[in-house]
Amino acid sequence: MSTFDYESLIIDIPDYPEPGVIFKDITPLLADGAGFAACVDDIAEHFADAGVTKVLGTEARGFMVGAPVALKMGVGFVPARKPGKLPRTCLSQEYALEYGTDKLEIHEDALTKDDVILIVDDLIATGGTAAASVQLVHQAGAKVAGLAFLLELEVFKPRETIAKVTDADFYSLVHVDTY
Repeated sequence: MSTFDYESLIIDIPDYPEPGVIFKDITPLLADGAGFAACVDDIAEHFADAGVTKVLGTEARGFMVGAPVALKMGVGFVPARKPGKLPRTCLSQEYALEYGTDKLEIHEDALTKDDVILIVDDLIATGGTAAASVQLVHQAGAKVAGLAFLLELEVFKPRETIAKVTDADFYSLVHVDTY
């Protein structure tokens, strides 16, 4: 792992999107060539020996990180999208939100039983979206090599949620213990 100071390029936005929330804005990190490259390199390096055949990125910010990680690793990229965004037959996984539910979908033929998947997203809070991604990979019969995130909001204990669906490697570049 590099010694890049990721936190210096992540801006706290208080009271966004609602009072009491501190939004972690990663766009300055993505806009910084050295920072973005370090992020992609660190994730790819961490999973270099995991046998990854494809990277699954979660809509939408997971695409921004996952696609370049896949490119760096020389493997394919699979988008996990919100319902109705993919044109062919899909596998679907529902997950809980604070107020209601949502779904993620991948094309039914996007993964095979021989695939080893790295799930990538920009941030993990409660772990619901990441757990749904793991379940989609399992539905397809593929194996999860690991999960990688730019930011982990430890205060929400996402590792506990993920441990319920997989024991795969869990890697985060920045750990935040307050909200």
